Amino acid sequence: MRIVVDANVPAAEACFGQLGEVIRLPSRQIDAAALRDADALVVRSITRVDEPLVEGARRLRFVGTCTIGTDHVDEQALAERGIAFASAPGCNAEAVVDHVLGSLSTLGERQGWQLNERRVGIVGVGNVGGRLLGRLTAMGIDCLACDPPRAEAEGPEGFHDLASLIDECDVICLHTPLAREGPHGTRHLLDAQRIADLAPGTVLLNAGRGDCVDGQALRQRLAGQGDITAVLDVWEQEPAIDSALADLAEIATPHVAGYSLDGKLRGTHQIYLALARHLDLPGRLTLDDLLPPPSVVSLALGGGLAPEEALRLCCRAVHDPRRDHDSLRRESRRLGMAGGFDACRANYPRRREFATLDVTLRGAGAELELLLKGAGFRVSLG
Repeated sequence: MRIVVDANVPAAEACFGQLGEVIRLPSRQIDAAALRDADALVVRSITRVDEPLVEGARRLRFVGTCTIGTDHVDEQALAERGIAFASAPGCNAEAVVDHVLGSLSTLGERQGWQLNERRVGIVGVGNVGGRLLGRLTAMGIDCLACDPPRAEAEGPEGFHDLASLIDECDVICLHTPLAREGPHGTRHLLDAQRIADLAPGTVLLNAGRGDCVDGQALRQRLAGQGDITAVLDVWEQEPAIDSALADLAEIATPHVAGYSLDGKLRGTHQIYLALARHLDLPGRLTLDDLLPPPSVVSLALGGGLAPEEALRLCCRAVHDPRRDHDSLRRESRRLGMAGGFDACRANYPRRREFATLDVTLRGAGAELELLLKGAGFRVSLG
């Protein structure tokens, strides 16, 4: 059995090598010729899996994407050819939330505000947005949630419309899937008019899908009035993203919000189990078999730290979004935007999740317990 696997999928040999011969290829080199003799395909988000890709793959019977999102996969084309499909819902959701909290903490430091003074609007309350809502609420942050499909299915209680978030929130976080059509389409959900409606001082953070924001309109608002802040991890036209917009964003990262080692391995493991089930074979490997110990194991905090300082310290011990921002800027200057964007992703350094860090609070530091537990760290009093 030949299994073609994106080169950016970690632990591919450990997982899929048990099931067949693993052929690793860079994501942009996975084409129809590469799949001619393949029995299974495992990708991440870059490879577009559609009819032209699979039409000559006569032996292909399984496709898996080690990602939450599936808009890069034409599921109908696969179904029509009798090709089974699996994704990895929730695999990197915790990592994205870590990135959001780390970014907001950094912005607060740069701009002189505290997160507990802000009202956060979350657009899309699924795997990622739901976890973000839970963590922020546990931290004592005022939040409003917008999710029209969920409000329609579950009832309106607890949900607000997008106009209300734009009117009432200081921070808008986008975590919607990309739906190009239909009653709840999200392409350019933040269009030119909604971007114009953002109040001065608003932070717009997009860690969902790049096409959900009209990038040209956002660039014009940032370059013209310059009175809002953009934090962007996802972009239109990746990897050849708008370099002018990247320069204007306060934090610009190359679609790596979910790139924790934990999230990547979780995605690999979910697809490994799905392929094993497809082949009617046992999945013997566990996620714990794949995860190494964290490099930073613990922190001990005493009194004297303001809550925002303590939060920043713990966030940066695990993940600092400024590193990814600087990496994109450096590599895009060296290789051009498209080449630099891909290089950052392909050579991304090891990163763990907040839940891998043990924080011991001593003495007066105990007052930080609810904040740091809510943020996702393992907290104990010592």
